[in-house]
Amino acid sequence: MSSWNLVIRSSSCLRTAALILAALTAGQASAASAYQVYVSNERSGDLTVIDGSDFKVLATIPVGKRPRGIHASPDGSAIFVALSGTPVPDPPKLDAQGNPIFKTDDDDDAKVDKAADAIGVVDVAQGKLIRRISAGADPEEFSFSKDGTQLYVPNEEVKAASVVNIASGKVVQIIPVGQEPEGVGTAPDGNSLYLTCEAGGDVFVVDTVSTRTIAHFMVKVRPRSVAFLPGAGVGFIPSESAGLLNVIDTTNHKLLQSIALPAGSRPMSVRLAPNGQRVYVSNGRAGTITVLDSHSYQVLDTIKVGARPWGIAISPDGKYLYAANGPSNDVSVVDLAADKEVARIKAGAGPWGITIAAATP
Repeated sequence: MSSWNLVIRSSSCLRTAALILAALTAGQASAASAYQVYVSNERSGDLTVIDGSDFKVLATIPVGKRPRGIHASPDGSAIFVALSGTPVPDPPKLDAQGNPIFKTDDDDDAKVDKAADAIGVVDVAQGKLIRRISAGADPEEFSFSKDGTQLYVPNEEVKAASVVNIASGKVVQIIPVGQEPEGVGTAPDGNSLYLTCEAGGDVFVVDTVSTRTIAHFMVKVRPRSVAFLPGAGVGFIPSESAGLLNVIDTTNHKLLQSIALPAGSRPMSVRLAPNGQRVYVSNGRAGTITVLDSHSYQVLDTIKVGARPWGIAISPDGKYLYAANGPSNDVSVVDLAADKEVARIKAGAGPWGITIAAATP
């Protein structure tokens, strides 16, 4: 065989090897980027599992009464979901300022099932509920400690939050706060915890080591959730009744400014794009998602989605936003490059919260 033929054969082998390596790399990248969307359905008592690659429903997982707040564990192996035995109330009427008018009904108290209150744990690989953790009365939302060993759970009825040890499944500390604590978020450094109280607009900042309140400030009423911009010392808290997005200083623990959202907005959930450049806010009864620049706080766009979007989540690659539309029992899929809804996925009854976890092999 001539030297020239040897060169040709060697080159051919190298090209083949390169193609094989490229295919393997692409396959690995695809596998690494695959994810599943988990939706808590408040009225049907289950989770809808959606394939992030084709938006098809993969499974429905029964979990218990009134699932709402939902988050993947830090290692992605489990989905945690807040469960409550307090019946779903009818939407309250609003006063002239947009605040809800609540009425007391003793009959409703008789229907409360306190034994159903818990944080449920769903094993991602098995696709089923494997555990229930006691977390105080009527849990709605929660957050993980930075190391993933504890949960911080607001308990609206008792003006407090529970610190729960996940391994033992026990409440290890009670943190007193204000009236109707609901939103909660652990700061990116893990050193502080933000608890929002919807009735009065109180925000309590708690040291996660001592579990003592280290700061307290006010925002407009009905602050629903908390999100943070990592590395910037900035967080975001919506005020539903006022249609505002509050920007907070997480270094000095104070309100920096309040951003007026488009007319009719009733902001609920806040999420940051994976690259940190955009803030996304679900606007409840307005049926929209507001897009803001995370540094200038300028409103960039308003995206029409389904009826009363509450929980939202963003895909790991930053391409899609998912919004839980409670009244219409579906999930909106928003293409974030176009800022446009591109699909609706049927879920269970009363979709409330959304989280995302890597797909199992």
